[in-house]
Amino acid sequence: MPLAHLADRALLKVSGPEARSFLDRLVTCDLDRLPPAGARYGGLLTPQGKIIADFVLFDASALEDGAIFADVPASCAQDLVKRLTLYKLRAQVAVADVTASHAVLAGWGETAEPTGERHLVARDPRLDALGWRAVVERGGLMDSGSPAEDEAAYHAQRIACGVPEGGRDFPFNDAFPHEADMDQLGGVDFDKGCYVGQEVVSRMQHRGTARTRVVPVVFDGEPASPQQEVTVGDRPVGRVGSVAGGRGLAMLRLDRAAEAFAAGQPIMAGTVPIRLEKPAWARFPFPGEAGSPSA
Repeated sequence: MPLAHLADRALLKVSGPEARSFLDRLVTCDLDRLPPAGARYGGLLTPQGKIIADFVLFDASALEDGAIFADVPASCAQDLVKRLTLYKLRAQVAVADVTASHAVLAGWGETAEPTGERHLVARDPRLDALGWRAVVERGGLMDSGSPAEDEAAYHAQRIACGVPEGGRDFPFNDAFPHEADMDQLGGVDFDKGCYVGQEVVSRMQHRGTARTRVVPVVFDGEPASPQQEVTVGDRPVGRVGSVAGGRGLAMLRLDRAAEAFAAGQPIMAGTVPIRLEKPAWARFPFPGEAGSPSA
């Protein structure tokens, strides 16, 4: 059964009587909608609306009253601790990296959820097909482990579902939430109160100006390497991110892809032609469809 220890994830704990209201003023998702023992997908942005990190937030009240765990990319963990500490000012909040004592598991398909009073388990808030995510204490359940290849299997499942991940499929500090599909996958609540970067994100939503997005691709040949440039003729249109088997995710200029489709020009990742596949969850116009973006 597919079960993965996501060793590339870190865990931060935000605790204290003002933990929820503190985070709600900063992140893209509405924490008033974080259900008991549930999870929400969101991100922390720069004032210019660029993604510093995307993450899954767990209600951890069952472990500590008012606490929230943030399942974040390990590469961002220390920077996030520093940023959140700077933001807290006089708020009654403590921010700690608890990766040494806790880990992230993911299961999908028919894999049973872990049980235990010290575990946090919730359906993946981005897409039901991704199954569940869990925060568990190291030791105990972690001792049985899961084969290292299961982490690769998790990413293959994620790629097959068309779900991007920060640092792999879009660059931190250089991508907007719409470009990372956060608006499509429950990562942005457009009717919540103010948060860092909200004005830019709201303007993009209102104007529909997201020409660049991460989309699933299929390689018609040997798969490209991650970070391979995608071109139409001599014109760059994007870059490949995650790859698994013959599939991948790529951040592309959809208007230029639509022009290539209309002109019958191949879209290439290096020397390999690629085909774009619209995921079932996508609500934005896709190249080849009526109303798809054009320059």
